[in-house]
Amino acid sequence: MARPDDEEGAAVAPGHPLAKGYLLVPRGAPAGKEGVEPQNGPTAGCLLLNGFPRDSPADGAGALGGPQTPLAPEEETQARLLPTGPGEATPGAEGTLLPRTALSTRRFLVLLIFSLYSLVNAFQWIQYSIISNVFQGFYGVSLLHIDWLSMVYMLAYVPLIFPATWLLDTRGLRLTALLGSGLNCLGSWIKCGSVQQHLFWVTMLGQCLCSVAQVFILGLPSRIASVWFGPKEVSTACATAVLGNQLGTAIGFLLPPVLVPNTQNDTNILACNISTMFYGTSAVATLLFILTAIAFKEKPRYPPSQAQAVLRDSPPEGYSYKKSIRNLFKNIPFVLLLISYGIMTGAFYSVSTLLNQIILTYYEGEEVNAGRIGLTLVVAGMVGSILCGLWLDYTKTYKQTTLIVYILSFMGMVIFTLTLDLGYIIIVFVTGGVLGFFMTGYLPLGFEFAVEITYPESEGTSSGLLNAAAQIFGILFTLAQGKLTSDYSPRAGNIFLCVWMFIGIILTALIKSDLRRHNINIGIKNVDIKAVPVDSPTDQESKDVTLSKQSESAI
Repeated sequence: MARPDDEEGAAVAPGHPLAKGYLLVPRGAPAGKEGVEPQNGPTAGCLLLNGFPRDSPADGAGALGGPQTPLAPEEETQARLLPTGPGEATPGAEGTLLPRTALSTRRFLVLLIFSLYSLVNAFQWIQYSIISNVFQGFYGVSLLHIDWLSMVYMLAYVPLIFPATWLLDTRGLRLTALLGSGLNCLGSWIKCGSVQQHLFWVTMLGQCLCSVAQVFILGLPSRIASVWFGPKEVSTACATAVLGNQLGTAIGFLLPPVLVPNTQNDTNILACNISTMFYGTSAVATLLFILTAIAFKEKPRYPPSQAQAVLRDSPPEGYSYKKSIRNLFKNIPFVLLLISYGIMTGAFYSVSTLLNQIILTYYEGEEVNAGRIGLTLVVAGMVGSILCGLWLDYTKTYKQTTLIVYILSFMGMVIFTLTLDLGYIIIVFVTGGVLGFFMTGYLPLGFEFAVEITYPESEGTSSGLLNAAAQIFGILFTLAQGKLTSDYSPRAGNIFLCVWMFIGIILTALIKSDLRRHNINIGIKNVDIKAVPVDSPTDQESKDVTLSKQSESAI
């Protein structure tokens, strides 16, 4: 059985003998260190992690001594095991030696809280850009200054991603979540003190803190999904976590034009409206920070999947963050995904940031409709995200789905570009919705595909690097598209993005699909993975983990 949550004790459910994972033993290992377990095929020699012979489940349990204690009443872990999973095997049957896995009902609360404070952070990212002309007039600055209120999110992410992912890997999920929610709350309150025309630098300071908070938010969806959710729901959970960020962007497109209408002729009313938006955001962010501190936990009592059970059985003292980073950059499929994900997401960031300027070029005075088009783009993307997550959980066709969605996103961008100047704003609503459905729906696909091809490396690290690439491309694309839009036309800027997205399609097609995590979960035999990178003075090799194939069940 995998090690239980450190903060919740070591209680074991009655009727479930203790079972540990196995370490691969090289041929010729000393006698007495191998336990042979009958399998549907050749026998496998394995070194037991708990040190007890495993001729029968009862032997391992009896060696521990004392009766087994039931689950604590306050623990929310359900007594049921994952359906049709290896943990359901009865004593004496084949498959009893795999670690017990169980689903915790707390996973839904953790996912909800994260999604909500991610929503508030995304709202603060886009709240300036969608009414850029209003804030430009209020603060008396250039449009480029207003664009930087959004681009600072992208700029801050790049240098801070490595310390943020290191913190996630070494200090855990709860602390990272508290930092993300706390900084988001602090930044929103600072912006409340910036509602005067000469205090643009204060609103920039608050936005900078929110951008730092984003570093501790964007890399968490795949980590939360992997740590808390079972293999049949992990992709849907990741998509739902990403959904919160997308919903925040959608609300950011919708509410600011309504809360802060363009009343440049009356500065006092304008300041009052801006203040209402800032204080409302701060109140919600404060409530979510309190909920995060109360309800957010590090991990469930039992691992939700065999892949997580393997990682829990690996020695944490052997983990090396630097070696994990090196492993990721040596992984050619991941590097290809890193670039292609950066191109796609960077294009989405650029279109979102410049949407107000693009729409107003062809449809003057349509600030509210520009926000509604942005809302349509993101809401359609939210639907796309959930459908893509459900599809991945059902089919596990990661590369095929990613490639098809990439191609359809490219086609959507081409159609959006060619129909902008037709003079019918309803067409822009439709083409924006199609573009958003595929472009935003791609985001959780990239996260989950990265986790599959990089397992057992940290989900937070792989997701963090994907987001770093997205921020870099986002800054470059926003600056380039903004320049082309102002000097030539929005069509020139959009064609620039289409060319890059076509390059992304080619890179995605070159990715080799090696679903390592999925192979562990279904119990494919003789799949050797490095459970944890090890850097030691003796240059100790990483321990290899092997799981035996279970013919009667697959997760």
